[in-house]
This record gives sequence, structure tokens and C-alpha cells, in this order.
Amino acid sequence: MNWFTRVRNSVPFLPKRATTDNLWVKCPGCQQMVFAQEYEDNSHVCPRCDHHGRIGADARLSLILDEGYDTLPIPEVKEDPLKFRDSAKYIDRLKKARAKSPHRDAFLVGEGAIEGKPAVVGVQDFGFMGGSMGMAVGTAFCKGAERALTHRCPYIVVTAAGGARMQEGILSLMQMPKATVMTRRLKQAGLPYIVVLTDPTTGGVTASYAMLGDVHIAEPGALIGFAGQRVIQDTIREQLPDGFQRAEYLHQHGMVDMVVHRHDLRDMLATLIDYLAPAEAA
Repeated sequence: MNWFTRVRNSVPFLPKRATTDNLWVKCPGCQQMVFAQEYEDNSHVCPRCDHHGRIGADARLSLILDEGYDTLPIPEVKEDPLKFRDSAKYIDRLKKARAKSPHRDAFLVGEGAIEGKPAVVGVQDFGFMGGSMGMAVGTAFCKGAERALTHRCPYIVVTAAGGARMQEGILSLMQMPKATVMTRRLKQAGLPYIVVLTDPTTGGVTASYAMLGDVHIAEPGALIGFAGQRVIQDTIREQLPDGFQRAEYLHQHGMVDMVVHRHDLRDMLATLIDYLAPAEAA
């Protein structure tokens, strides 16, 4: 043992002071550090640049629905029907995702009211395997639509997804027509189906229920599209315009009806329900 090691071991170091790992968050928009509590109190919107951060399903439901809402249980579906494995087993990926989430999968349905007006709200959680659409997501979406049909109230869906869940193969793609049928049933019943597009909404979700609403609302700066920008650019061999696939660009080109700040979303949804819902639901 050399002299440096002997001296170092003889010094009575005090234990490190406990600190909170998540005291600050880095805004993905302006790259500035924001006090975590301030960021959370502001509904995960950066107070400096107004960047809309991603939020979980429970936080989203609390922002939209009045207090006292109920959540529907996530439907039980067959897990790992294809026995899929890439670098890890699909069942292990599910276990890992559930260890980080309070819910079993990426779609949560809440039932309650928006400013006193009955509504069913389905929320996709990007934090659970990228919000990918598998059998559990498709089934939960349909259960939410069925609840809206039963109670004759609007169905509002907040999307956030990277597309279909590849580990379920064709079974995940089958959720696209399955969900489309439910949106048709809502229209036939004369019930509003409103979609709130958040960052990101891509792939098979965009190709199905995300773009079938009576009204499409997007959050500022949200990425919305089917294929990725690089794929499109390489295919058409042209430079894409600035802001391509962002909420504001889609609004200018008629793909979404309005871009609404997160703080104003509840009021806007209440106004739309007043206009669109049947008299008994409004």
C-alpha cells in the first residue's frame, strides 16, 4: 500500500449529501434547464419557449376531465401470441415496460365530464413502448368507443404513438380496421368523435383512428405523420419544407382543424361538445 492510499483511507470523509436526481429538467425545445416543479405545475409546458413536453396517461386525463372521473380497466388480451423475440423476448419487454408504468399497456380510458359535460376520453401513453398499437391498445380503444355509445356521449381520443407494435405482427395491423369500424359506429349514432394529436403521432395510428375524427386538434409543435421525414425525402428525392409534419404546417395545409395550447384544451373541448353533442349528452 503506497503513501497516497494510506492517507486517503485515513481521512474521515463525510457521506455525500442526498440530492434529488430530478430537481431540474432540460427542455427539449430551448435546451434550457427548468426547475422540475415549475415544469410540472405548468402542465409540462416550458415556461421559457412554450415547448409542449410529453406527459403520461394519468396526467393527461387529469388535465382534460373534471375531478372524480373513473378509469376503465385495461382489457386482458393474449400476450406474446407470436412468441416473438429479437434481441430480447417480447414478454420480457412487456415486463420491463410495466415496471416503469402504473398501467398494463399504452392506452387508458377515462369516463367523466369536461366542465360538467359527460365524455369518455381515451389516452395513448408514449412512455409505454412508444405508445405502440397492439391488441391491448386496439381493444381498449374499442371498449372506450363502446362506453361512449352506451352512455351516448362524445368520445375524445388523445394520440401519441410510434405506430403499430411490431412484436405482434399482423395482429397489431388488424387493430386499424377494428378501430375504424368503431369510429363508423360513433358517426352512425350521431356522437362526436374528437381527436387530439400530440407529439408524436405516427405510423399505423395516423393511418387509422387518429385521422378519422369529426374534429382534429393538434398541440403546438407536435410531430404528426405516417412515414418518417427521412424516408419520404429519400423516396421523392426532394428537400422537404421547414416544419414539415409539424402541427402548424398541417394546420396551414388543411390536415388538422386547429392548433390549441395545452392550457386551453379543456375549454376548447367543452365548447366543441356544446356544438356537436346530442342534446341529452350536452
